[in-house]
Amino acid sequence: MLEIFTAQYRYSGGDRLDITVKGKDPLGKVFAPSWDMVMKLKGGVITQKEYEDLYYQKMFYSYKKHRAEWEIVLDMPRVTLVCFCKSKYFCHRALLAKYLEKLGGNYVGEIAL
Repeated sequence: MLEIFTAQYRYSGGDRLDITVKGKDPLGKVFAPSWDMVMKLKGGVITQKEYEDLYYQKMFYSYKKHRAEWEIVLDMPRVTLVCFCKSKYFCHRALLAKYLEKLGGNYVGEIAL
């Protein structure tokens, strides 16, 4: 069963998956929010709830379009989802962890750095 962890960007373990919009990892890009979403949240144009709804919609579409990439992650023994957000703040890495948990993974928690 997939063990899911989350951490800030500087985490460097072998199970690291960069899910930032700036990321270069093709697998991680499948799970990244859009620039528009990030900038609207940072600018206060949308609420956290609106961001969460947009991210859910984006991941729902991603799951349909990129099912093979989702299966790659779900078949891993362990993954640590990383982005730039500070720990204990609203963040899409925690949202993605919940979605992966609904698909059979086990969210273990945040890795403190």
